[in-house]
Amino acid sequence: MGTYAAVVLAGGAARRMGGVDKPALPVGGLSMRDRVLAAVGDAAPRVLVGPGDDVPDGVRVTREDPPGGGPVAATAAGLALLDPDTTLVALLAADLPLLTRAAIGDLLTHLNPAGDGVCFVDADGRRQSLCGVWRVAALRAGLARLATERGGSLAGAPVRGLLAGLAVREVPWAGDGPPPWFDCDTHEDVRRAEEWVR
Repeated sequence: MGTYAAVVLAGGAARRMGGVDKPALPVGGLSMRDRVLAAVGDAAPRVLVGPGDDVPDGVRVTREDPPGGGPVAATAAGLALLDPDTTLVALLAADLPLLTRAAIGDLLTHLNPAGDGVCFVDADGRRQSLCGVWRVAALRAGLARLATERGGSLAGAPVRGLLAGLAVREVPWAGDGPPPWFDCDTHEDVRRAEEWVR
C-alpha cells in the first residue's frame, strides 16, 4: 500500500451543537479528534488543522486562513505542512469517532493506480469526501483552480468544488461494525457513536 500522510480537519464551528469544540468531545473515553488521529497512527506525517490543545506527540498543527474558513481552506493549510515527497494523503473530518485503521487500509487498497482518489459512499450513494485517500498532486491542482476561480480566496469554498473533475473511486463499507464515515453533527449522533463503541 505504500506510505501516506494524513490531514485531519478540526476547525468547524459546530453550529448545530451550540458552537462547542466538537472534535474534543469524548466517545468511549477518547476525544473524536484523537480517535481519528489514532486510526491513522501509521501515517507520516499526521497534520491536524484546528485547535492544537493536547495533541498527541508527533502531530503537526496548523490553522486554516482565515480560522473558520471551511474545509477547503483547511485542506490547503494541511497540505502546506506535508513533506515535499508526499504523494498520498488521507483527508479526514475530525468528527469520525468510528474510523478504524482497517477502514483506512480498505481505502488504500481500493485506490486506482490511474485515479485521483478514493472515498467511502453511504448506503444512499452519497460520497463521504472527508473520509477518503487522495493524490496530493490532484488536491493541489484543485486548490489552485479554485483559488483562481474565487479571486485567491478559498474561504467558504465547497469540497465538491475542490474535487470537481477528479477521477474518484467510490467504495461502500463492507467491513464489520458500524460505518467508518459516520460523523457526529448533533449530540444524538455522539450518543449513537457511544453505543457503537461500547
